[in-house]
Amino acid sequence: MMNDASGVTRPTIEEIHQEIKRRKFQQQYRKTLRGIFYSLAVVSAVVVLIATLWMPVLRITGASMKPTLNDGEVVIAVKTGRFKPGDVVAFYYNNKILVKRVIATAGQYVDMQDDGTVLVDGAALEEPYIKEKSKGECNLEFPYQVGDGRIFVMGDDRAVSIDSRSTSVGTISDEKILGRVLFKVWPLSSVGKIK
Repeated sequence: MMNDASGVTRPTIEEIHQEIKRRKFQQQYRKTLRGIFYSLAVVSAVVVLIATLWMPVLRITGASMKPTLNDGEVVIAVKTGRFKPGDVVAFYYNNKILVKRVIATAGQYVDMQDDGTVLVDGAALEEPYIKEKSKGECNLEFPYQVGDGRIFVMGDDRAVSIDSRSTSVGTISDEKILGRVLFKVWPLSSVGKIK
């Protein structure tokens, strides 16, 4: 700063150039922050859209899928229209989302013995994913044929699961299926593909 002939303090040319640089830097900084913010907003919107439309993220509650899935675990489902016995699926039931295992598909016959052995089309299922067999809550008449556009589902913990063996749930129609549950993503100690 320097004083002119009238005693007024005026900035030097050097100081004016520094102030111009500082203000340009601030403008560029704000512009960059706005760009980052807008980019993050767009990426977030895309992630939410993907999660909602194609890959829903679900938190498991309850014990009906033990030991495969435990209370509090977080999983990812993938929307697909093709399911086969053994797939784990998520579906809507009474304003809730349930997760169960596909036992039989349209046209197949399901039968269940008193000891909990499940037969599909007359052949006993190999079920390495269950700890113990149980008939559980069952009020269906067996053998039961799965209707068109529907799947028969059961939880892996047969003693506590309420599923297609109960007429209150019944078989699941295709339009109620949210998707196939493929991956555990939380907790980190159990991240991996669901079998």
